[in-house]
Amino acid sequence: MPRFVPFRLAAACALALTSMLLLSAAALAKGPVAELRVVGKGGRTLSEGPLGLAGSPSVKASPRATCFGPGSGGSGRKLTVKGATALGMLIRAAEFRKALRPLLITDHYVAEFGLGLCGVGGVEATKSEGWFVKVNHKLLSVGGERVKVHTGQEVLWAYGAYPYPEELVLLAPGHVRAGRPFGVRVFAYDEKGKKTPASGVTVSGASGPTDQAGRATVTLAAPARLVARGGGDIPSARVPICVGSRCPKR
Repeated sequence: MPRFVPFRLAAACALALTSMLLLSAAALAKGPVAELRVVGKGGRTLSEGPLGLAGSPSVKASPRATCFGPGSGGSGRKLTVKGATALGMLIRAAEFRKALRPLLITDHYVAEFGLGLCGVGGVEATKSEGWFVKVNHKLLSVGGERVKVHTGQEVLWAYGAYPYPEELVLLAPGHVRAGRPFGVRVFAYDEKGKKTPASGVTVSGASGPTDQAGRATVTLAAPARLVARGGGDIPSARVPICVGSRCPKR
């Protein structure tokens, strides 16, 4: 029976992300690495993949970042986020991924709450929706620049309304045989990081939605990247699957 591996292990083995989602090789090459995923409105993935944690990226506080109310826009000053943090990863990724720009960040309440994120890639917060961040599936209660990120952790920036949608995680074998059915499993994580099986979820290539245990059956003739989607949940990261000796192209 194929062995199940989480996305971070499958990605590490295959390093197979679509060219649309690849971060710059220069950002991946040095020092410790963590996973960064950014999911915008409608579950659209803006960026996904490993990112180096070295350095202290900078960004300008934007006067347009007024999602916290009138007069809450940024000062226009250059901000430097020191060390490996959730917000620092987003800022650094935006240097290489056009889909993440512009970043609208305000320093208006920096002393009380830290830096505020109002917009990513043209998707701006409203009175009912906004950007939130999770590290290892747990929602952060402080500003993204105040939480240190360590090697191997998973950082997710996503857009949604409160109560925030659950995050789907797809488990699948890294290698399968062509034409032979194999099992996958999907879990949903709430904002506290509690994991439960995700039923009724669609997995690309599956014969049907997941059952009550979050299980589904997939058959592949060629290498693929599978993703799980369900209702208003945050879709899973893409999981690269090798078929025989062939793996998805980078």
